[in-house]
Amino acid sequence: MALTQVEMMLAARSSQVQNGIRFPHMMFDQQDDELQVLDANEASSRNSNMQHRQSRERSQQRVAGDNGPPRRRQPDVGWLDLPNKDQLFILAMCRLSEPLSSVCLLPYIFYLVRSALAREPPSPGTDNGTGSSTDSSGDHAAKISAYSGLLVASFPLAQFAVSLPWGRLSDAHGRKLSIVTGLLISGVANAAFGFSRSFGALIFWRTLSGLANGNVGIMRTMTAEIVKEPRFLTRAFLLLPLVFNSGMVASLVLGGMLADPVVNLAWLFGPDGLLNLSHDSRGVQWLAEQPYALPALMNASLLAFALILAILWLRETLPGKEDARDVGLLTGLAISRCIRRNILRRQDQPYMSLNMDEDGLLDSRQGRHQTQSLVELEEMKEARDTVAVLEIPSPTRSAAVAVAEAEKQPLRSVFNWRTMAALVSFGLLPLHNSAFMHILPVYLSTPHNDARNDHVNLISFTGGLGLQSSTIGIWLSLFGICGILAQLWIYPIMQARLGTLGVFKVSLFIFPLVYLLAPYLSLLPETGHLSAVRWIGLGFVIGGQILARTMAIPSTVILLTESAPSRAVLGTVHGAGNMLASLARAVGPAAGGTIYAAGITEGVVGTVWWFYLVVVCIAAGAWCFGVQGPKEKELNE
Repeated sequence: MALTQVEMMLAARSSQVQNGIRFPHMMFDQQDDELQVLDANEASSRNSNMQHRQSRERSQQRVAGDNGPPRRRQPDVGWLDLPNKDQLFILAMCRLSEPLSSVCLLPYIFYLVRSALAREPPSPGTDNGTGSSTDSSGDHAAKISAYSGLLVASFPLAQFAVSLPWGRLSDAHGRKLSIVTGLLISGVANAAFGFSRSFGALIFWRTLSGLANGNVGIMRTMTAEIVKEPRFLTRAFLLLPLVFNSGMVASLVLGGMLADPVVNLAWLFGPDGLLNLSHDSRGVQWLAEQPYALPALMNASLLAFALILAILWLRETLPGKEDARDVGLLTGLAISRCIRRNILRRQDQPYMSLNMDEDGLLDSRQGRHQTQSLVELEEMKEARDTVAVLEIPSPTRSAAVAVAEAEKQPLRSVFNWRTMAALVSFGLLPLHNSAFMHILPVYLSTPHNDARNDHVNLISFTGGLGLQSSTIGIWLSLFGICGILAQLWIYPIMQARLGTLGVFKVSLFIFPLVYLLAPYLSLLPETGHLSAVRWIGLGFVIGGQILARTMAIPSTVILLTESAPSRAVLGTVHGAGNMLASLARAVGPAAGGTIYAAGITEGVVGTVWWFYLVVVCIAAGAWCFGVQGPKEKELNE
């Protein structure tokens, strides 16, 4: 009788029978098609052990998320394993806006500013290989350098002013709106910048471009919202720095090649160029009159492409607004449906063996039916996606509360102690990193031989390496590519072994070592059998700094993301981080350049390296160990 009741219970709940079925006071296990009834004590003991094991695993995973690698080895995650790759690709294209807008002008900024000040378009072809020209010396060169510094600083200063408002706007009205608006303004500003002839116009359009690129923190926020599983976050957060570095290298190359194309690309735009259809003696007329318009137009074209992708296929990720009606997304789905349907219908038959009998005819008919079924299945999928976008369900209570929380939560509650610690670390990194990127080319261009180096010691010496601008460009480009490869391969391995905070701490040891040794390159022989040592030392300095930067940048982004009190305020937190980083990128080069000039004047070229960059790194390390350390210790306990 008892077995009959058990069988009736199993039949009534057959849909729930898997490896084990739990009822009050008993458990049934299915092994080799036999049901075994366990007594209540054994079942209770097994449930208790299972709950204890699950609780212990969750605790280990929670601790490992902040302190280091998980104690139970997780499967390796590759780039192709990332979820929502289409959304990450669109976000990566949008991320190109900042390097295209801020870095592209650096190869020709000297000639651009000289042209704006003198109201005549000189040619970069007059460069003698050392970064100077015959008509720009003394006070005139100093004036050009000062104005160039203002032009460079205007972009990050504008970013600093609007980063936090961009974040609050995205938390209140959506991520996609902020990104699309920024891309539109940035594209217009880049195009107008190329046709500007006065220094005031250059400042205006570059400042406007900086205002439009204050939404970089929103892209980091969207990355965290698109990829929600912790095991994918390391790869996902590497994507945006990887795209930034790739865009920076590409924009430097494009800027140098496309500036004054009548001279640099004479075979295409010169007097005898293929595109000089009017046979003008100066070359293509409008490019001869606007020598710096082509790189700006190239930037605007790439930004327009990213804008189209974002409007048509980028999905909203703000909690509570993911299902809001999006006309651009509906249009993109219609375009995708049309393309997929046409591609599938061109395939009249799938690949099959040819049989000259009735079976073969039947196989052919089945193939056509299969193709038709594939088309119908694809249409059903697209229709389902369209309906999902067309439907505007009321937000769930939790999502609505999250949106209201983002709009009404005061800033004091958003920026708690842990968030402030992450923000300070996030801001200190570009303070010395941007100074290094500005000081290093100047130091490498400074003449090596100096009369004040007759009596030198380990502190008092001056001069640089006296390298040509072309050599400097080659070194920076090669190590920039190495930095991209390091982000792809080295960082994921180190992060898996040491954890996010551990990798960041390692980078804080490398930075001071590089900055301490950098000025001693001036003491290495320029010629002779020991000259190779100087090149090896230069490779160590540049490579070490890029390696440390590759480890530090993604780590600070991840730490900042994890420090947010809730996902509803991620946009605000990243907006504040971007604001601090923008201010640091403006202050770092200006302060570093001033200290470097003072050191050269006093005959101590290492002043900027030892007293500025090292002090910043020590402060960053002390902050990291002093503030993040207690949190880590608390988790370990």
